[in-house]
Amino acid sequence: MNRIPAWQYDECRHVGVDYADPQVAEEYDARHQRFRGDLAAEADRLLDALGVRAGHSLLDVGCGSGNLAIQAARRGVIAYGVDVSPAMLAVARRKADAAGVTGATFRQGGFLTYTHDGPPADVLVSMAALHHLPDFWKLVGLRRLAGMLRDDGLCYLMDTVYSFPPPDYARFMAETVARFARNAGEEFGQEVATAFREEFSTCDWIMEGVLTRAGFVIERAEYPDGMLARYWCRKARPAQGGSA
Repeated sequence: MNRIPAWQYDECRHVGVDYADPQVAEEYDARHQRFRGDLAAEADRLLDALGVRAGHSLLDVGCGSGNLAIQAARRGVIAYGVDVSPAMLAVARRKADAAGVTGATFRQGGFLTYTHDGPPADVLVSMAALHHLPDFWKLVGLRRLAGMLRDDGLCYLMDTVYSFPPPDYARFMAETVARFARNAGEEFGQEVATAFREEFSTCDWIMEGVLTRAGFVIERAEYPDGMLARYWCRKARPAQGGSA
C-alpha cells in the first residue's frame, strides 16, 4: 500500500472485529454462513442483480474472503478484490487457487490507499466495509473510488447505515444485539454491540449526501431493517460545457 501521510486516517487501524487476525480470517466464512446462508450463492445473486457478465471489470473494495470476486471471475469477469487485511487476502487467494479460478486478482489496500492501475472498472462494489471510516473519510474514500470507475459505471454499496428513529436508539440497539446473539451465537451478539459502540456507521441522510458529493447519482436506496442499507448508484457523467 501507499505510504500514509501523518494527517490521514489509518484505515488499517483495528476497530471492532480484528480481521487482520489470521484465526478470525480463517473462521470468517463459517461464522457468517450462520445467518447469511451460502456465501457463493449470495454473491451470484448480487452479480445477477448487477447484470455483471463476461468481459466486464469489477472492483470489490473490502472484499474479505473473496467470494464476490471469485464468483465474478467464474463468469469471465476481470475481478479485483481489495482489502486492508493480509490475512483475509490470504484466505481469498487460497480459495481462488483451490477452485482453479485465475481471473480474480487480490490486492492489499482500501478506500484511502488503494491505487488502481488498470482501466476504469465497469462495476464498483463495497459491502460492509465503509463503516470502518469516520464520515469525512468516507467521502474522501468514495471520491477516490469514483475516479476508478468509468463514467456512468455502476456502484453498489451495502453497509450498516442507521435509518431507525433516533429516539428509539436504546431499544433498537438492545433488540438488535439480542437478535444476533439468538441467531448467530452470543459471541456474534457481542460483536454487534461493539460495532454500535466503536465503529462509524452513519445516518441515512448523511450517507446519501456523501454519495452524491462523491460523484454518484443514487438510483435506488433500500433501508430494510433500520440498520442495513443498500445503494444502487451510477457515476455521474461530467458536466457538459456550454455552447460556443
